[in-house]
Amino acid sequence: MLEQNIELLTNIYNAFDPFRPLPAGDPTYVDCREVRGDGDILLDLGNRIKLSKENTCQLYSGHRGAGKSTELLRLKQFLEEKNFYVVYFAADEEDIDSEDARYTDILLACTRHILEGLKNIGNANPVLEWLEGRWEDIKDLAQTEVSFQGMSMEAQISQFAKLTANLRAEPSLREKIRKKVDPYTVTLIQVLNQFLKEAKKKLPDGRSELAVIVDNLDRIAPIITDSGKINHEEIFLDRSEQLKALDCHLIYTVPISLVYSKRSTDVRENYSDTEVLPMIMVRTPNGTICEPGLNKIKEIISKRISQCTTYLSLDTEIFDSPETFQQLCLMSGGHVRNLLLLTQDAIALTEELPISQRAVRRAITKARNTYRQTVEHNQWDLLAKVSHSKRVINNNEHRSLLFNRCFLEYRYLDKEYEIQRWCDVHPLIRGIPEFKEAVAKMQP
Repeated sequence: MLEQNIELLTNIYNAFDPFRPLPAGDPTYVDCREVRGDGDILLDLGNRIKLSKENTCQLYSGHRGAGKSTELLRLKQFLEEKNFYVVYFAADEEDIDSEDARYTDILLACTRHILEGLKNIGNANPVLEWLEGRWEDIKDLAQTEVSFQGMSMEAQISQFAKLTANLRAEPSLREKIRKKVDPYTVTLIQVLNQFLKEAKKKLPDGRSELAVIVDNLDRIAPIITDSGKINHEEIFLDRSEQLKALDCHLIYTVPISLVYSKRSTDVRENYSDTEVLPMIMVRTPNGTICEPGLNKIKEIISKRISQCTTYLSLDTEIFDSPETFQQLCLMSGGHVRNLLLLTQDAIALTEELPISQRAVRRAITKARNTYRQTVEHNQWDLLAKVSHSKRVINNNEHRSLLFNRCFLEYRYLDKEYEIQRWCDVHPLIRGIPEFKEAVAKMQP
């Protein structure tokens, strides 16, 4: 019996992996549109691509961990069902460092994954000839002595992959690679488009169009560059024409702090409206529990538990009480990754089922301490004001807290079918003494 209990706990723990996006069609997926402002990626992004006779370039945003990757994988399947050939990749897994990223890094990552995704379809010679022309200058930065001439196409692409891998893994080489490649980005786009044009004529299985989805660019940390600008602006606005220049449909994820910056009108003019995936609304703006949203959070947990066991009650046998279960759900703030992390931490503090109130509270305390360390001393008053106004002010300090998920965005559809947006502090922050003191100072 003890071994069975340990095996069940192990299976449940792994069912809540917070860093694995759900593949399209996964049985644990929960449709949360009705508590996320009625948005749907298949309609908001997919239909624009499907209906457009010209290439589109769209941005997709939201808090990190909100579930964007899962939604983008749904979009990938949707487009494939509409006869699109789709190249999807998560940029920060192999190609860019989210703590130090520039436009050149993204272009090189796109080049690598487009080559790998279409190498058996199109003629890659224009791109490989471009690379060969730069190879003597950059082969040391790829940390290889291999000559490019005489190699097979797959071997050449493999050597190119080493260059992008070093962009991510070797800070000492990163700036040197950029300086070597930057003067030639326009010609790289030209030869890449030659390759794309050829490939689109030979797409397999009756595919008629090509789309590229670049995920996880929303994780790029905001940095003030030498020019005095935030790197997000230099990447997505100063280089917007180049980002849009690839001869295919494009979707890039972008940091939510850029969407709500002073450059938001520029973002719209360059890319049209940016679709945002908000939190699941577990509370209303006045603080009362939003039952439909809370039920969706409970459904997320229930579906993952059901992959491990179908005969135990969530309220009394998985958790020790309905109150314990509900407390964990509410403290997530409707943020999916936070929900999964809290659940995993509570399970890790459990020797045998049910998960106790003590384990859930300890998991909450652990997460709360992380947020306490994130907030700087002068930011507690800002958090207290937003908890009252439910609005984020358009300045760098507020955008920083938005990027770090100290503020969470929610949306709902009102009676006039208009989407209303509001923000609140993460519920984990409400229990921090410094926040309570800041709130108390606001009282008349």
